[in-house]
Amino acid sequence: MALHVLDEANKCLGCKKPLCRQGCPINTNIPEVIRLLKDNKLDEAGRMLFENNPLTTICCIVCNHEKQCEGSCIRNRMPSHDPVHFSVIEDYISSTYASKMTSGPAPKNGMKAAIVGSGPSGLTIAVLLARWGYDVTIFEARDKIGGVMRYGIPNFRLPDTIIDDFKLRHLDMKGIKIRPHTSIGRTLTIDDLLRDGYDSVFIGAGLRKPNAMHIKGESLGNVAFAIDYLSDSKAFNLGDNVAVVGVGNSAMDCARTAVRNGARHVVCYSISSKPYVQASHYEYSYAKLEGVIMRFNLKPVEIRENGLVCRETVTDENGNITEKPGTEKLYRHTGVIVAIGQSAESTLINTTHGIDTNKRGLLTVDVDGSTTRPGVFAGGDAVQGARTVVEAVAMAKQVAEYMDAYMKSLPGKYKVDPYSAVPEYEEPLPDSVGEQRI
Repeated sequence: MALHVLDEANKCLGCKKPLCRQGCPINTNIPEVIRLLKDNKLDEAGRMLFENNPLTTICCIVCNHEKQCEGSCIRNRMPSHDPVHFSVIEDYISSTYASKMTSGPAPKNGMKAAIVGSGPSGLTIAVLLARWGYDVTIFEARDKIGGVMRYGIPNFRLPDTIIDDFKLRHLDMKGIKIRPHTSIGRTLTIDDLLRDGYDSVFIGAGLRKPNAMHIKGESLGNVAFAIDYLSDSKAFNLGDNVAVVGVGNSAMDCARTAVRNGARHVVCYSISSKPYVQASHYEYSYAKLEGVIMRFNLKPVEIRENGLVCRETVTDENGNITEKPGTEKLYRHTGVIVAIGQSAESTLINTTHGIDTNKRGLLTVDVDGSTTRPGVFAGGDAVQGARTVVEAVAMAKQVAEYMDAYMKSLPGKYKVDPYSAVPEYEEPLPDSVGEQRI
């Protein structure tokens, strides 16, 4: 493993104007990280990675490297077309250095911040604010942190152990509080958070509402939506002949998960032709390698207990799609997974006054990430729609700086605590164990 990493590092040309860095959404100083590694300064390289990107152990696995750092590498223009695979280098450095991160919480500055949602943007904001001395509490609707990283990316791609280690190193050891099973917008609202002394609130809730095709049969028992299937695929019984509607990364994840769950025949359906596949080349290639079949220019018009009825389409050179009536056929399947994206849920927004949304139900924010409600910021999928993990991190880093500036600009707190002088109830608790022994 280490030798392979050093082989990759030695391929780096140390460009004065590194295109790899320009291709990285968070501007990772890739040449300098590689230089430190080659100079046997692994800890310095690891510190640089984590200071720039708190989610470096995750991004090195799930980033679309072929379109970012590695795809931008100058070596792609050379006859060998052999880029530096920085993902391998980053994985080695970050995972090795992570075990050495043992420092405790930073000194507190007396101010509190609430983070709604523990996806990529929420976790990034939480870590950065905690570094700067804020008392941070994360409110997570599920039992564990991670958001789409835990519940939307299969374990064979991103093991839960990596997210668990992140929780230990970056949250627990840094004094960040986590309140699980707490969905803001139901019993507790944004107003309650501001009432209880949080100086600012960041909304990083993801897109939990799956998009539907709105065709007959979507409510049948042999149908699942992608986000639900990926959250707990074992809960669904879709048989051994599964159709996946969609050809994005989420669809590839569903297809590959179905294969691992015992499906012997998995087919992905696309309404357009092959050149318009949304999934990354790597994910598409892995799905085909694992036996997943791709069918193009077919539009589902009805789901049945025994399969999927599709109509043929034609895709022109501009990507425009035309349906061909009268070409419908039944493609037999035991189960169907609908993987055509997610949209925002409205519970939180409907219970919060003063926060505007756009026509898609996404939060409206200014350039600094602030919503139309003072003190409330937002980012990630709730603002941009479905994006990659690293894009969420990039946006969150900017918003964190604006939240820091906002909270520092607040006037001093001179509110009188009406209960500061109440006496403490001092009756000793009964010794239940001792009484039982008697």
